[in-house]
Amino acid sequence: MSANLEKSAHTPPRQMRIPDDEWLPFEAAVKSQGKTRAAIVREFMRWYMRRPGAPAVKRPDAGPWSEVSE
Repeated sequence: MSANLEKSAHTPPRQMRIPDDEWLPFEAAVKSQGKTRAAIVREFMRWYMRRPGAPAVKRPDAGPWSEVSE
């Protein structure tokens, strides 16, 4: 398969500005569930838009990511 065909199978990247004090703990929480940040964000978006069959996003148990850093 050519490189162009492989790239066309992916969605274009989207940019969001999220501070490290939220993004890095979010990554740890997501990894605790064995998922990726992208998968969780997509699940949340489907649930938020009330897409048919989209279950509420399951949050991980409390952990180090639950604390607010100052």
